[in-house]
Amino acid sequence: MTDSNIETIHQNIHQRQSIGQLIEPAPNTEQLEKAVQAALTAPDHHRLKPTRFVVVTPELRAAFGEQLASALADLGETDSAQLDRVKQHPFRAPLLVLVLTTIQDHPKVPHFEQILSTGAAIQNFLLSLQAQGFATMWRSGAVVESNWLKQQLGLKQQDLISGIIYIGTAAKAIAPRAEIDSQDFVKVWQVT
Repeated sequence: MTDSNIETIHQNIHQRQSIGQLIEPAPNTEQLEKAVQAALTAPDHHRLKPTRFVVVTPELRAAFGEQLASALADLGETDSAQLDRVKQHPFRAPLLVLVLTTIQDHPKVPHFEQILSTGAAIQNFLLSLQAQGFATMWRSGAVVESNWLKQQLGLKQQDLISGIIYIGTAAKAIAPRAEIDSQDFVKVWQVT
């Protein structure tokens, strides 16, 4: 790998940010598949493959918004304004992908490792989409805790809705992320 390629990879990582306003175009099937393939290369102890993807196509966003409102109601929300607001969430982007974690009981792979594997898969997914010219926003919110919604998605109670990924093209440029001083986050281990 050349220094130029390495620099391009690091630029892609450093430039990734959640973008709140997403418009057309969204990735096509081939571009989305490329991102899923990148996601599935995430670290995965014993290759349990805990990560699943559910694509919400543009024409099904209204129906998914209704499901989000039902999930919020399942959690006890009764305010009609809040329920109406969540119905509009899928229209923040032209394409949505739900990322799920199917937890398996395994003697050598604790649940937290499977959850972390999905987190790594999501990061790969986001970076692949960005490298292809798309913008994303990773969200969750209260609705991901709804057992009703989990059932609708074919999940067990212990499984997770690890994120709702909004995908499209940035409606406007956003300021670059401020440089982070890594010294605040790194120390060298020493024998005590």
